Amino acid sequence: MTKPKSPSSDAETLGQGGELHQTASAPDARLTTNFGVPISDDQNSLKAGPRGPTLLEDFVLREKIQHFDHERIPERIVHARGSAAHGYFELTESLAKYTRAKILTEVGGKTELFTRFSTVAGGAGSVDTPRDVRGFAVKFYTKEGNWDLVGNNIPVFFIQDAIKFPDLVHSVKMEADRGYPQAASAHDTFWDFIGLMPESMHMIMWAMSDRTIPRSLRMMEGFGVNTFRLLNDKDEATFVKFHWRPKLGTQSTCWDEAVKIAGADPDYHRRDLFEAIDSGSFPEWEFGVQLLSQADADALPFDILDATKLIPEELVPIKVIGRMVLDRNVDNFFAETEQAAFLPTNMPPGIDASEDPLLQGRLFSYQDTQLSRLGSVNFHQLPINRAKGCPFQNLQRDGHMQMEIPVGRANYEPNSLDQVGEPGGPREDPKGGFRSAAVANDAPKARLRAETFADHYSHARLFYASQTPIEQAHLASALVFELSKCSFEHVRLRILGNLQNIDADLAKRVAAGLAMDLPAKSDAAVKPVDMDASPALRILGKYPETLMGRAVAILVTDGADGAVINAVKKAALAEGASVKIVAPKIGGVTLKDGKKLPADGQLAGTPSVLFDAVALVLSKDGCAELLKESAAVDFVANAFIHLKAIGFTAEAQALLDKAGVAPDAGVVDLAKGADGFIPPARTRQWDREPKVRMLA
Repeated sequence: MTKPKSPSSDAETLGQGGELHQTASAPDARLTTNFGVPISDDQNSLKAGPRGPTLLEDFVLREKIQHFDHERIPERIVHARGSAAHGYFELTESLAKYTRAKILTEVGGKTELFTRFSTVAGGAGSVDTPRDVRGFAVKFYTKEGNWDLVGNNIPVFFIQDAIKFPDLVHSVKMEADRGYPQAASAHDTFWDFIGLMPESMHMIMWAMSDRTIPRSLRMMEGFGVNTFRLLNDKDEATFVKFHWRPKLGTQSTCWDEAVKIAGADPDYHRRDLFEAIDSGSFPEWEFGVQLLSQADADALPFDILDATKLIPEELVPIKVIGRMVLDRNVDNFFAETEQAAFLPTNMPPGIDASEDPLLQGRLFSYQDTQLSRLGSVNFHQLPINRAKGCPFQNLQRDGHMQMEIPVGRANYEPNSLDQVGEPGGPREDPKGGFRSAAVANDAPKARLRAETFADHYSHARLFYASQTPIEQAHLASALVFELSKCSFEHVRLRILGNLQNIDADLAKRVAAGLAMDLPAKSDAAVKPVDMDASPALRILGKYPETLMGRAVAILVTDGADGAVINAVKKAALAEGASVKIVAPKIGGVTLKDGKKLPADGQLAGTPSVLFDAVALVLSKDGCAELLKESAAVDFVANAFIHLKAIGFTAEAQALLDKAGVAPDAGVVDLAKGADGFIPPARTRQWDREPKVRMLA
């Protein structure tokens, strides 16, 4: 047997099977490209000046992102867990002053669209309800080609430069050596990265808030995240930020509730979206824009090209110009939801990118990812990705999985041969075609971060200060939970040092929750400043107190009073809620009057975490049986600790007592009428929270 050759480098060894392994690098090892070229700067992409566009010649950026894009097939590396639906966009106010894009100027027209929501960190088989950012991607099939507005349910991002995206995702994904945790950020590698990247602290405030445990996909805001430009007929440019506002308001779950939903129904959000559309309760969002001239942008105390910053609505109000309605479920999950390819480069004439270095990298990365995932340059021909509002016509030919049959002799431009009845075939359109903003830039190319990007804490401070006390407590408690999962003390200490630059009380609360001494404040490149609070950044106090789009469960037993059940159901349906009958057995119950009542769900498999409010309509004997059933006790106890309204008949009192339910405004005696149950059912009982859980 021939002895294997020695490794060619001290950084490589042979495994037992002869495979080549990398070993731990020496402390002074240099970072290089895949071909050994030493890298001078792995923090910044190569730009035409600190605030200029990213250059195509940046082979370090391209190699790093391209390798990242091709790490896994066929599911998406990020945003793998998705749910989607078809619908339409209707423009209600023209932006003709700012743009020539027809979708934003032709009032009253309806444009077909496809929207995909997703979690970020988990794989395609993960659950719907982890603490995670949610993708919010909309594909408009416009008259001038597809427009893909690829955003999130949070308006900012973790990083400022796309060159750090592979590092961010590697850190938050399952740890490389052990393959867990799945769909969770509560582990060492993520928080190690975050602690070393203070630019991430604003996003961390959002990620640890209730925004990342949404009640429903129908109840999320959406944001374009990056700054874009609009161009009018005179090629005059205006900066723009895009916003989606749910008609049902922004609503979230409790953390304990989200965890339990994951076990009770891993497809909770997907099912909720599908059933809402299937029942005719079509989700709807307002579409709004924030518009700024160059002078407006220059006057702000932060850089709008920095994706870790937001523009408070109090400084630049959101102008509502349209609406999105989702009214049709997909016919085939794979063909539509999975094969949908969203590209930030898909922009119709009149919409343009900015020099935001995160966006600049996205313009390359998404196209490259789709080539890997879908396996062909012809993925644009898949039905879900095709331009539907207008024909696509060019001279690109062949390639793997070509689904068209191009005709004509010439496949080059210019040519003088007839092409499908047209002299020479399709031609460029200097007047109506896509044109980029003519932005002057004479800066030397460099790997630099603009000085205007250096303030990493002021916006994080703004977000935290803008929350209600309840939301601040939830945020602090989320940080305690996440950091308690980190095994390295120095990782926790570094985060606590960063938190001191955001809010001293927040840092103390988290340190106390971890039983750790508070370390010194981390150094800040720019001293953070206090900004005026922005109430628009809150959730509590903003969403409508309504049962519209929400779910009510009525727990019943044999011998229950059908009149009370019908009264509760009628009152909830009148409010726009969905109502489900939950019984000990799926076959249903026999009511006091002898009538049979079918069940929508069996008690053991239909816990209260799946609903927004519950009513207990029991018989005395039925309640006695439920006292022996832990699922029934948990049904009531969880509803109480998750701050939900509980309606009950007198016969259910023993079950309330066993579940530890104490009287308050949200615990309603149905003997006084079903109408009294509705007002507390419209919202959570926040006054109850200090009595049922300890918060940081």
